[in-house]
Amino acid sequence: MSKTIAYVGTYTRPDPSLPGINGQGIYVYSFDSDSGALTLLSETQGIDSPSYLAIDATKRHLYAVSEVWGWEECTLSAYRIDPESGALTYINKQVTQGGLSCFVSVDKTNRYALVANYWSGKGVVVFPIREDGGIDPISSAVQHHGSGPNTVRQDRSHAHSAQTDPTNTYVFVPDLGIDKVMIYRLDHEHGTLIPNTVPSLNLPPGTGPRHFVFHPNGRFAYVIGELAATITALSYDQSSGALDALQTVSTLPEGDTGIKFSADLHITPSGKFLYGSNRGHDSIVIYTVDEHTGKLTYVGHQSTLGSTPRNFAIDPTGAFLLVANQNSDTIVTFRVDSQTGLLHEIGQISAPTPVCIKMIEL
Repeated sequence: MSKTIAYVGTYTRPDPSLPGINGQGIYVYSFDSDSGALTLLSETQGIDSPSYLAIDATKRHLYAVSEVWGWEECTLSAYRIDPESGALTYINKQVTQGGLSCFVSVDKTNRYALVANYWSGKGVVVFPIREDGGIDPISSAVQHHGSGPNTVRQDRSHAHSAQTDPTNTYVFVPDLGIDKVMIYRLDHEHGTLIPNTVPSLNLPPGTGPRHFVFHPNGRFAYVIGELAATITALSYDQSSGALDALQTVSTLPEGDTGIKFSADLHITPSGKFLYGSNRGHDSIVIYTVDEHTGKLTYVGHQSTLGSTPRNFAIDPTGAFLLVANQNSDTIVTFRVDSQTGLLHEIGQISAPTPVCIKMIEL
């Protein structure tokens, strides 16, 4: 009988932008797919501020970036997943050639891990993955150049995520500092990033692109703009890797003039609903997705019932959405209405400075 496991990354080291730090590492929870209840199974300590996690397609290995303020080079750590308990066993780690490593993903062949370095050094790097799940030193590193109109946040390049497309041909890197989604071809033999013929998607000045998701049908993609509090719907050409803007919508309620600090973005497995998180406003925005046009229709907002929803996750069935409220030390579970996409709270647990949630069925 399958079981669902939730992995939660936390902040463990001081950071001037955070009010407090309570995390101790990576927390492993069992998730009841009927009730939505979370039960703590184990803790993996000995890792500094594992702020973002990725799990390979085999569900045998987990990768975690250490995002530590003041480190000139952060690290990527590899773990083996126990197929029975979900517990993690450390394999090895490598340096990322950049500061404040904030995102990691694994390509569709499980051969490469992609890391975005937000603060300094190389913007995006590629790590070859060994047969045992461990990581070798970097095989490719790229630095972006430019700036944006927000002189505080866009003084230079700030890569914020990196991931492949559904065909595993292209790599997309939203760069908050230069208002672009950079596009590369992935050389599968050598693990290198090759600038694409269509090199980027240019977004309006001050957008601050952060996270990026593809629709399950592979025809559309969506990017959330942290600084403008927007979501842009995009058409996708799988042959060329080109993206074209279809529509831009707000992540905040109409007329809201408060803080713009959007963060995470996810789509349900069905492709029917798209969600985005707002820090400051402390909410999840809900949109329905037209599977034929890719365009979005506003449904509503749901309070996260906590502070600073940096990250959230949709469970593998698409029936639940879990929010990590970073600054109030809680994870709140909502049931997804399969007809409307609206969210209904069903419970919450205490969790120390939760930053990232990743869920798998074992």
